[in-house]
This record gives sequence, C-alpha cells and structure tokens, in this order.
Amino acid sequence: MSGGPFDTLVDTAKSEFDAAAHKPLLEAWQGLSLADVRADLSARLMAAGIDEGADESRFLINHVLAPARLADALADPALFSWQAADQLAALAWSRLARVPLSQVLGSQPFWTLDLAVTADVLTPRADTEALVEAVLAEVGRVPARLVDLGTGSGAILLALLSERESWTGLGVDLSAPALAVATANAARCGLANRAGFARGRWGTGLADGSADVLVSNPPYIVSDVLAGLEPEVREHEPALALDGGIDGLDAYREIIADLPRLLAPDGLFALEIGHDQGVAVTALARDAGLTRIRVLPDLAGHDRVVIGRRGPCTDDPDG
Repeated sequence: MSGGPFDTLVDTAKSEFDAAAHKPLLEAWQGLSLADVRADLSARLMAAGIDEGADESRFLINHVLAPARLADALADPALFSWQAADQLAALAWSRLARVPLSQVLGSQPFWTLDLAVTADVLTPRADTEALVEAVLAEVGRVPARLVDLGTGSGAILLALLSERESWTGLGVDLSAPALAVATANAARCGLANRAGFARGRWGTGLADGSADVLVSNPPYIVSDVLAGLEPEVREHEPALALDGGIDGLDAYREIIADLPRLLAPDGLFALEIGHDQGVAVTALARDAGLTRIRVLPDLAGHDRVVIGRRGPCTDDPDG
C-alpha cells in the first residue's frame, strides 16, 4: 500500500538529500547553531586555499538569508531554516571547489552597478575601475559614441553609460554567450536603450571613425603563465578573455593598429594593461601614430591603463 502525500514528500526529500553532492556539509552542520555553521564554513574555505574565507562565509550566509542578514538570524535562529541551510551548503560546496564567488552568487558589484556573472565572462575586477575613472576624468558630458572591444559582461561599457546620460555605446565580443550576458546586464542596469551589442573580432567590421571614445580590457596574460593562475581563473573563466599570446600583447597589436581608423578625430582610447606592460603598449600606440599617450595607475599604484588620442600632439613632447 502506497503512503499518503506526506510520506511521498518525506521520501522525495530524503532522496534529494542522499543524492546531493553537498550532503557532507549538511551532515556536518546538523545540530549546529548558525554561529557554529559560519565558523565551520570559514575554516573549510580557508583550508581550501581561500584566504578571505571568513568574509566569504558571511557573503554566502547573507545571500541565502536575504532580505534578512546574518545579524538578524543570529538574534532569531528561526530565520536560518533547513531550506536556507540546504541552499548555503549547495553554494558553499561549489565555492570549496574553487568556483569563483561571483559565479556562485551569480553577480558581482562593479562601479555602482550589480552585474550578472557566468562562466562565459570574466568576473569584473576592482582594478578595472581605474579605466572607468580615467575616461570620465578625460571626457566631459558632451554626447559621445562609446565602443567597448571585448566587452565580456559589459562592465566597462555600462559603468561609463551610467555616468554619461548623453552617451550611446556598442559592446563587441567574439563570444556569443558573453554577449548574451552583457545584453542581460544592460537590461538589468536600465541601460538597454543606450547600449547595443555586436559579435565580432575587435574592430573588424566597424565603420571608420565610429568611436569618439574606445575602451577595451583585452586578454593580456602571457600564455605560459595561465597554468599557474588561481583555480578560480584557470579553471572557471574563459581562456579567450585571458590568453594574450606568447608575450601577452597579441590583442593590443590588433586593436591599436586599427585605432587610427576606428577613432573619430581627437577621439580618446583607453586600454587596460597588465602591471608590466605600460612601456610595450605605449610603444605600440606611438608607432600607430596615436598621441597624448599616458600610463595611469590603479589604486595599488600599479600601471593599469594606457590612454591617449587620435589627433595632433598638443601636450606630449614625446608623442
């Protein structure tokens, strides 16, 4: 004789529990308070090589408790339900496998935006905000056509559009899945009416003089270095957006060679670079006839952005 609806519900829950990859975490947390669960998770994350384990345990717990917060649940244990514990264990299991936190949570803050992130795009990084700051400092609020080559999640494009209401933008990427993420992010940020996206390799196919401002964070990691990167990057982010070739400069050669054609007269370009690439990328830009070239640092003081213009040299005696 078959059991009733409640028995069926219990059997289903037990089957799901037994099949869950994160079952070891749930078993370890049985009978623990939320404070003890957090301490256990922090220790596990740090043992897995994640130095910010204490902070990340808080991020994960707040994510499953939302709109409540960790402090709320510590004061009222009923807020940390069995369902919340199950969700936390599933997310934590992925993070312990070194899936990037942004992919585990599904989003990443960048500038003033909250952007969706998947395995098809790089996680937007705080260092890249130096490029956004550089462009905003260089260009006022006059209308401008913005182009972002290798847009990925759309982070740079959308951050700039969010600060310049008179600008329109085009994000270009070779990856169709990345473009899907960027398109969704434009809608998520309320910028879909000013942001367009196209599939392509760098500036190929774009019209002459199509950009007043052109930005890019191209792949710049030396191929031989990729194998030594952290697992979050090496195993879970797209190699297409990371591998810069034998010297890390392949993408810069293609992009910079096309900048005199793509930029409108006196148009601005800004490229993110690796910390040791300022001299090489500056030389490529000068050889292409670009002017007013400068290398700007990020908040840590490392070279991070090469910026310059197409047009007469007015203030750069070496240009």
